[in-house]
Amino acid sequence: MRRVFTKAAGLAAVGLLAFATAQPAQADALSSQPGHAAAESAAYFVMTDITWEQFVIKLTKPGDIEHARELVSGETTDRPHVFTRIMKRQAPYNPRWSYHNNPDTTQFFDQAIEVCDATIPYVEDHLDEAGGAFLPGLVWCDWTSRLIREIPAP
Repeated sequence: MRRVFTKAAGLAAVGLLAFATAQPAQADALSSQPGHAAAESAAYFVMTDITWEQFVIKLTKPGDIEHARELVSGETTDRPHVFTRIMKRQAPYNPRWSYHNNPDTTQFFDQAIEVCDATIPYVEDHLDEAGGAFLPGLVWCDWTSRLIREIPAP
């Protein structure tokens, strides 16, 4: 019975994560309001976590870029953590790691469920397991993640 409950809870968590990663209409509304930056091609930010390792994320949605810049500048402390689906391959802007964020699914959060929580090096060390019981759906939400600076495009 416990195994059935665990599997059911895992499937429910994956469903919740899929729902949570849906594009919010609010981001599109923000980018079209006066005073907000026009669509930018991409912006790159360095994030860290409790391990102090550094990981570069790419953002392409104007609302996310604006929020990230507000986090880095200290203008806001709302939704400080990174929530994204990972892609199991190196990216030119993040060569140290064997995975990178999918900018189309990246957003920010205050709290998330435990099934997607892992540190930067833990994801690297267990990348072959990601997408199964570890990080179902390749959804990653490092609870201790925070942006520390914006960097120029590579």
